[in-house]
Formats: sequence, C-alpha cells, structure tokens
Amino acid sequence: MENDDILDTSDGPQQRPQSLMLTFFGNHVLEEGDLCVYSGSIIDVLGRVGVGEQAVRSTLTRMVNRGLLRRQREGRRMYFGLTPQATRVLEDGRTRIWRQGAVNDDWDGSWTLLGFSLPDSWKRQRHDLRSRLTWSGFGALYSGLWIAPGDVDVSAVVAELGLTDHVKIFHARADGATDIELMVRDTWDLESVAARYVTFDKRWTAHPVTGTGDDPIATRLRLVSEWLWTIRTDPRLPARHLPPAWPARAAQDTFRRVAEQTEAPARGMARELLETTPVR
Repeated sequence: MENDDILDTSDGPQQRPQSLMLTFFGNHVLEEGDLCVYSGSIIDVLGRVGVGEQAVRSTLTRMVNRGLLRRQREGRRMYFGLTPQATRVLEDGRTRIWRQGAVNDDWDGSWTLLGFSLPDSWKRQRHDLRSRLTWSGFGALYSGLWIAPGDVDVSAVVAELGLTDHVKIFHARADGATDIELMVRDTWDLESVAARYVTFDKRWTAHPVTGTGDDPIATRLRLVSEWLWTIRTDPRLPARHLPPAWPARAAQDTFRRVAEQTEAPARGMARELLETTPVR
C-alpha cells in the first residue's frame, strides 16, 4: 500500500482519483454496512467532479490490486466494496473529521515522542513511516525523533509497516525550561498549515444553501475530499501555543456548515443514483 495515494500528498486541493474514490466510499458506503456499488454508478458520481470514465476504471482496478477494494460480479455487471484495510483508513479519517475536529482546545500538556533508526537502503519504509506520522500529527523534532501533542497511539501504524523492532515510543511532558511555542514553530510549518485553512475557507465560505440547481452529491464529495486534504498535515497543535486568530476554527465552521447543508440532499441523491448489492 502506498500511503501517499491514500493520504493525498498533492500540492493542491484537486485530489487524485483514488483519494476521490475513497471519499466517495466514505460518504456513501462506510456507514451503510456490507455493500458493493455498481461500477456504472461510481463512474456517474466521479464524473460529476471531473474524473473521466477511463480514469475511474483504472483506479478501481488499481485499488483492487492494492487490497483497498473488493470486486464482486453480478451477472454481467461488476460491483465494488470496501476491504478491511480500506475500512480502517476511512474510519480513521472519519474520526479525524467528525470527532476530533481541527481545533485542539483541551490539550493536557503531554507529548508523544517516537524515535526510529532505519537502514539507509529502506527509503520506501522511511517515506511511508514519515507519511503516516504526519497524518497522525507528528512533526520532526530532529531527524530520527518525531513528536506529537497528546497521547497518540501509533503502535498499530508502526506494526502495519513492519517497523516495530526499529521504533521506540515514549510519552512525556516538557521541562519548564522548554519554550513550547518556539519548539512548535521550529518543528511544524505553521504558515503552510494555516494557508491550507485560509484557502479552504475562501473556497467554501460563500457556498449558498443547497438549492434546486445544486448537485449535492458532487458538492459533498468535493467538500469532504478538500477538507481531508486541508487537515492532512495539521497536527492539531494546542490552540494556546498557536498564533493569534489561527484560521482552523473559521475553516472548520465553514466545513461543518456546508456539510450539514449537503448531508440529507446528498444521501437522498445517492439512494436514487447508486445501484448497490449486498456483499457475498
């Protein structure tokens, strides 16, 4: 599994087809139980956000080969559903979006530290570990020592990557002599994180209440996908150690407003558009 394809690392909010595909399954399959969706329905919905049929078909094949989707034939039609691996990825994203939120007002003063030492030849493993640590809120305090606010359980991530024997994890508190705000500025690229929130807020703050001319299923797909891209590198640092007027709060308010507006219309449209079948 290549985590960059799952946790989109593109340089802008126009995500790759696989990221949009996972968002689609997160929006319309994850909470519906064991369902598979007809490929034609998937082509229809992703076409509404600019992904062509050939790109959808090749993405579906690639995701099956990577263990992210399962394929199920019904007569002459092909249906696709989530694998346990993809379900774990989407549940993690759901927790990050809907339960944790983008603003950390209740930090308890603790930190999680993770140290690792990998052979020079393990470039892929090192890249995968850093990608997953970034998603989990870690920043590089030093080259082989990463830090995240709060009590972060990354043991399953480390085990999944097969790196348990090469990683050490500690939970600690900073000494009084440590300038936490300086450490935060040195460890994380706050300007880049803030810019993502400002960009998102500008794109969505003027979004009107869903009307008859709107396409709620496409709007919600773009909204959630762009929000995932926005929060991907945000470690949810303690609010009291961030610059004044940190833009995450305003952007999150905008996201939740549009998400609430589009939820019922998108679900209704999905019931009409999506042809599904139970997993066998």
